[in-house]
Amino acid sequence: MTEALEAVKPSRSLLTAAGRAIGDYMMIRDGDRVLLGLSGGKDSLSLLHVLLHLQKKAPIKFELAACTVDPQSPDFDPSPLKPYLEQLGVRYFYDSQPIVEQAQAHMQGDSFCAYCSRMRRGILYRTARENGYNVLALAQHLDDLAETFLMSAFFGGKLRTMQAHYLNDAGDVRVIRPFVYARERQTRDFAKNAGLPVIHENCPACFSMPMQRYQMKLLLEQQEKEHPQLFANLLTTMRPLMGTPPTI
Repeated sequence: MTEALEAVKPSRSLLTAAGRAIGDYMMIRDGDRVLLGLSGGKDSLSLLHVLLHLQKKAPIKFELAACTVDPQSPDFDPSPLKPYLEQLGVRYFYDSQPIVEQAQAHMQGDSFCAYCSRMRRGILYRTARENGYNVLALAQHLDDLAETFLMSAFFGGKLRTMQAHYLNDAGDVRVIRPFVYARERQTRDFAKNAGLPVIHENCPACFSMPMQRYQMKLLLEQQEKEHPQLFANLLTTMRPLMGTPPTI
């Protein structure tokens, strides 16, 4: 029998940021069944513990499960997640698919990361659909939104960023990002201080060449040193692009 493990209480600042976003965008509603996309990185593990804390403290009742999609990339071993989720008492789904191999063989006119992300998302939707989960929680944070915004403006000629809460194309799963107000340094600090079992994914396609997202990250870091209110201003700028809560 696996020994039970207590969830770690996240920092007040991280809980506040997530709570505000969940409230502002009506992300979690009474009776929701939430499936967390869990890569095992610092962001998704932090969101796991935020949702576990809210599940105990929030006035609304919701169920929580997690799903890991293993793209079978070298040096990525998510096997420690299964006993960890079992110790926490969280239902866990695992799906291993040769996404890396498929990307190398089939992607056309697309980045490796975009192809992999699209394939993973499809598997998460299917897992949610087949098991009766109506909400998919993803762990992208404000830094991710800002990087996406700049990439879209610089290289795509469009004003776009990730949406905080939206309905998938099939109309049967709501997608939420409770960390849209949270900074990456908050999840990094929490994961480190709490000793979370972070699993690092070292995909050769992502790290073998300078990527546009990494370039945007460096640009934002440099600008924030000179302009401390940079991300607050970017959030204000991006709000009209972050969508409105679905009505269903």
